[in-house]
Amino acid sequence: VGHQNNFKQTETRDAQNICPVCLQGHYTTDLSRHPQLDIDVGAVRDIYSESAVSVREYETIDDVDIELHINVSFLDEEVASAWKVTRTEPIILRLRFSLSQYLDGPEPTVEVFQPTCKDCFCLGVQLKRILSTFISNQWKHLSNEFLNAQQRKRHSWFKAGGTIKKFRAGLSIFSPITKCSSVPLIQGPGVKTRPAGQELRVTRLMSRSMSCTKRDLHTSSPIGQVSLIHCKSIPTLEYGFLVQVMKYSEQRIPTLNDYCVVCDEQHVFQNGSMLKPAVCTRELCVFSFNTLGVMSGAAEDVATGAEVVDLLVAMCRAALESARKSIIFDPYPSVVDPHDPKSLAFNPKKRSYERLQRALDSITSIREITQGPYVEIKKQMDKLDSLAHPLLQWIISSNRSHIVKLPSSRQLKFMHTSHQFLLLSSPPAKEARFRTARKLHGSTFAFHGSHIENWHSILRNGLVNASYTKLQVPHVLPTDFLLYLCAGMGKGQHHMPTKEELVQHYNRVNTVLQCRPTQSRFLQSRNLNCVALCEVITSKDLQKHGNIWVCPISDHVCTRFFFVYEDGQVGDANINTQDVRIQKEILRVIGVQST
Repeated sequence: VGHQNNFKQTETRDAQNICPVCLQGHYTTDLSRHPQLDIDVGAVRDIYSESAVSVREYETIDDVDIELHINVSFLDEEVASAWKVTRTEPIILRLRFSLSQYLDGPEPTVEVFQPTCKDCFCLGVQLKRILSTFISNQWKHLSNEFLNAQQRKRHSWFKAGGTIKKFRAGLSIFSPITKCSSVPLIQGPGVKTRPAGQELRVTRLMSRSMSCTKRDLHTSSPIGQVSLIHCKSIPTLEYGFLVQVMKYSEQRIPTLNDYCVVCDEQHVFQNGSMLKPAVCTRELCVFSFNTLGVMSGAAEDVATGAEVVDLLVAMCRAALESARKSIIFDPYPSVVDPHDPKSLAFNPKKRSYERLQRALDSITSIREITQGPYVEIKKQMDKLDSLAHPLLQWIISSNRSHIVKLPSSRQLKFMHTSHQFLLLSSPPAKEARFRTARKLHGSTFAFHGSHIENWHSILRNGLVNASYTKLQVPHVLPTDFLLYLCAGMGKGQHHMPTKEELVQHYNRVNTVLQCRPTQSRFLQSRNLNCVALCEVITSKDLQKHGNIWVCPISDHVCTRFFFVYEDGQVGDANINTQDVRIQKEILRVIGVQST
């Protein structure tokens, strides 16, 4: 109180030019913090930690900023990198309330950021929209009196001596995980003890990242044996509005990639969700997407990941020039006309491959883009074709897989190519299921080959079972299996007529030259071959026919690396991923110590 009086005296001395009436009115607006706000802040500290919430008051304008700190350390490091999230820092939700009225005052404003990435936090844009909608819907029914009645009802359920911490073990799945009991939230068959270290973090992620949809509840997966709460379920108000917001945020963050960044409706992909958040194909969402600021990072992506953009453009070109483009060029771009923001220049409902080809041909080579100011390069592209730069933006932003060019120190030397990339396409939920299966059955590595023209779609839709569908290659017999893998580099293809024909066809390979005159960071040729190195679960479901393997369970295969070869070259046909030396090299590159 003394500090406040000193502040007011100082303020009076510094305000000699303000009339006494104004000063008197100023003092009459100084109001105290609403007691319900104190209760809610205390609940956050009791359930989470003292550092989980911070309060900043603005008494003179009757405002208060409440900052809720959401722990995101449960995210895998590579997932956090793909989402451009710093997992060692909390995501901060800043809510501005009326200090004296709290829930009876105006609807709070919402800000979402991380301390080190306030300006380019695309995930925060999506989360802000989600939380703003959630708070707006809840605010219609909220009041201090209603919340107080809810909390009195809760206290009547327990004994007088009870505390929040004492009864947390009996709460539902909505309880926060930061102080969870010693019992694992999810256990698979044969898992009877609490997982430690990294596995515990993955176990927690699984419980929080899964949506309760028919697609996710596979009987072949341990996850299917657990009843999971949908991420959009509204948490209880038992512990106050601030805890409710934190719980809802914790539910939504791990599954942001499952929902459109604009309309927040669930994506419908043929083979499940992908890793990166994206906009859906609804026209209204495509228009809104251009005003969200999410695509503002396209120029930065060209500057910092030029080799990756170069690869994405090459894949798009291969698909567009394919005789099967009407089938495999999926998705077709949704690009707003720069001269008419109310219409689509490229529309999946009105496809024009010729116009698309002209725009693609007008995209300046990525090599040239990196050699000059990006603004000037964009102007040059606009002069050639006004749709060239918007198309480049779409190619970058529509990619839903995480691709990073590997530095030379992390490249696999036995692959004999400088074009090596980290490739992750599995969303957090699938990655968590994969790690649980790996703990039960173990895993190994195998190659998966598919023509370069198919990867434009694979990176955006995932690997799919093309058998008995329009995606099936003509003159290739259908199979009942999802994915072909091979332990040897010289064998393997996405779909085969028979095992014998598969081996015979892929034994006819060329070995890449050990040394090239120059090693360019960019692709020099349009004649490209590519292969992915996958990690696969070694369960009884994996069917091995020599070096040719068939995996019928999509959750048991995750891509790890991607290799590109130019001028028709391919890697060493004698490479076998089951060789101990090869396995050690792979584990070294991915940073895992072999046991």
